[in-house]
Amino acid sequence: MVKIENNESKEVLKKGKMNNTLEAYKKAIKIKYEIEKEGEYFDFLYSPSRGKLRDLCWLIFEDNPTQDDLNVFRNLLCLDFDHTQKHKFKDQKDKFRPIETFFKGETDPSNIDAINLAAVIVDFQPRPFKKFNEKCRIEEAKQIKSVVKDVTVEIKNNGIVEKVLVENEHEDSKEVPKKGNLLFDLAGEFSKKIAQKIQPEKIIMVAVGAVVLVSSACVNLVKKKE
Repeated sequence: MVKIENNESKEVLKKGKMNNTLEAYKKAIKIKYEIEKEGEYFDFLYSPSRGKLRDLCWLIFEDNPTQDDLNVFRNLLCLDFDHTQKHKFKDQKDKFRPIETFFKGETDPSNIDAINLAAVIVDFQPRPFKKFNEKCRIEEAKQIKSVVKDVTVEIKNNGIVEKVLVENEHEDSKEVPKKGNLLFDLAGEFSKKIAQKIQPEKIIMVAVGAVVLVSSACVNLVKKKE
């Protein structure tokens, strides 16, 4: 039973991280759109419509698309890109409606295939979402590792553990320091360092893994003191 609950918790956390990353992906694409609409494809993007986006999409895919982009094309439009089948592609105008309303800021799309094609149209990298997500996970892991290393050094150098233990020894009650409180204090210190060293929008994404790592480190330090 415990194993099942742990697996379910992991899935919930994983889904939460995925949702946060997808939101970041959409925001990044929208920022790229705001830049690109003033550029080479101004006529297509400045006041986007389904027809204009469809025609721009065809122009883009005529110019040596990557396999990833071809997969995105197929997933959303349900047909392979084929130079000789433009007449079939012309009938796909309505498939570009979610992209049109996304660029106009009227809707927040949930269709990952439409979001990925929007990334292709404005040439946002890394794409598709799978690659964007993988890059975020790698960067997140690097930042957690760096922060944990820095905080561990500061805990040792600043004597945070010693300070807590000494204060408890001088209390009138002479109570033995509780590990739970000690871990709570250290977790508080760690969260401050996380906030200082990692961008705010990434704090939620790294918090769970960070707490596990710092808790383990703190337990080891307390055992050494005992």
